Amino acid sequence: LTRDFIASNTGETFYEFSEPVVCRCGTPCVVNMVKGQWFLNYSNPDWKAKVYKCLSQMRIIPEEYRVEFENKVDWLKDKACARRKGLGTHLPFDKEWLIESLGDSTIYMSYYIIARFIERGELALEHLTLSFFDYVLLGKGDSAAVSAETGLKQELVEEIHSHFNYWYPVDLRSSGKDLVPNHLLFFLFHHVALFEEDKWPKTLAVNGFVSLEGQKMSKSKGPILTLESAVSSYGADITRMYILSTAEQTQDADWQKAGIDSARRQVDRFYAFAKDVIESGKRADLSAELKQIDHWMLSRMQNYIRETNIALYSIQTREAIQNSFFLLINDVRWYQRRGGEHLLYYVLDNWVRLMAPFTPHLCEEIWEAMGHEDPVSLAQYPLYNEDLIDEGAELVEEAVKSTLNDIEEIIRVTKMNPQKVYLYTAPAWKAEAIKCACELQVKAPLEVGTLIKTLMANPDLKRFGKEIPKFVQKIVPEFKSGGTERYETFAYLGLDEKDLLKESASFLEKEIGCPVEIQSADSPEYDPQKKSRFAEPLRPAIYIEEKKEE
Repeated sequence: LTRDFIASNTGETFYEFSEPVVCRCGTPCVVNMVKGQWFLNYSNPDWKAKVYKCLSQMRIIPEEYRVEFENKVDWLKDKACARRKGLGTHLPFDKEWLIESLGDSTIYMSYYIIARFIERGELALEHLTLSFFDYVLLGKGDSAAVSAETGLKQELVEEIHSHFNYWYPVDLRSSGKDLVPNHLLFFLFHHVALFEEDKWPKTLAVNGFVSLEGQKMSKSKGPILTLESAVSSYGADITRMYILSTAEQTQDADWQKAGIDSARRQVDRFYAFAKDVIESGKRADLSAELKQIDHWMLSRMQNYIRETNIALYSIQTREAIQNSFFLLINDVRWYQRRGGEHLLYYVLDNWVRLMAPFTPHLCEEIWEAMGHEDPVSLAQYPLYNEDLIDEGAELVEEAVKSTLNDIEEIIRVTKMNPQKVYLYTAPAWKAEAIKCACELQVKAPLEVGTLIKTLMANPDLKRFGKEIPKFVQKIVPEFKSGGTERYETFAYLGLDEKDLLKESASFLEKEIGCPVEIQSADSPEYDPQKKSRFAEPLRPAIYIEEKKEE
């Protein structure tokens, strides 16, 4: 029937959108059938085979989008590539037609390489001949022939060609997730069609959108936040860092005023910290004798350097900023609160370089103020140094933090006025039980019965038979819920918890406002309420003596 209707001119073929499309001016859009239209033959199986090969050699970020790219290559059909109206470049072989925007945005990154020569006035339109592009982009022909044809100096032609060979292939192309089935796909098709394999793109990254206070932005309907207004209100660095820190890869970033105001306050603190360190004139000396808190700060900094590098390699900008800024700023505060000052310049030197990709203008200002002549953008990005990792220092500092929190919580709940605080570190048998649990965990999943049986078979531990079951029932769930690494560090480093906590006693006294005495639960000198029996490795028992009213 369809053929009959069309043959008798009583019917016509027409196309519809899958859903209504409205112009920004409010006019409904329709599909127009254009006679004499030019198409790109994306359905060509040989062409698609080259794209599949290119994809198989590429990194796709995030990796789950690889299947979508492959499916879209398979799905893609011939596509119209020209129009008669609007702005654009004329088809060289049919001047009545203009190349439409998606057909004209496929290898423009190669133009970046010659743009500088055009802007400096060394290249003009008449120089950009086919033989010029053949040599510069494809290496076909020779520079002398191009020079003779265009009038350009041979040295300039060779310089432009060397620039192209330096910058190509494209190491990373990042674009919105809505462009996977068009722009990014066409980018691949045209690169494999025009260039040899050694110039094919290396990595494709897909990113999400930016919403405003939870609402999708629309140019026609609103709400809308322009880059100009954002930068005018918050500056380029804070705008850049905030957007990068609010979402990961294909997730949509949500611009919230409360969030960016908070980020600005944090960046202000970072700048104030940098200013104070520079004005102090102190420099770090890693060869000097370091305190427990210094080893902790060195170790934490290396952890953040490692995690930031890993995140950036996968373009996980939120994770990178979380480690290089938000988590690090909290640790720097704790370091200073604990009286640490020896490593502040070392911290700043690494911190500025870590943050340079996210807040470049601010970091350049700080870097120059630190006395560096070359810009921070040319400085070596911090590299992970495993030798500076100190798991013991990190573990002890974690215990100091949690102990302080526990003391403060007890004081808050009881509303007592402390006269003196007693801390009791775990008895040796509990440390031995932890070590035994770690050894069993390596062989098989840790079970309560197995651990109790093993501990009771130890002559040195058997005398604690009444206490062992209760302790085992407490620690086995902790092992199973992720506590293994923490306990392994404690067991295998052979940490002397009492001595290490003694180093923190003056800090605890300052924070709590009263004397702190540290004793071992093995032989407590003063324990009127028998609190020492509750002491566990990395979790000292606490007894607070209340100040008597006069």
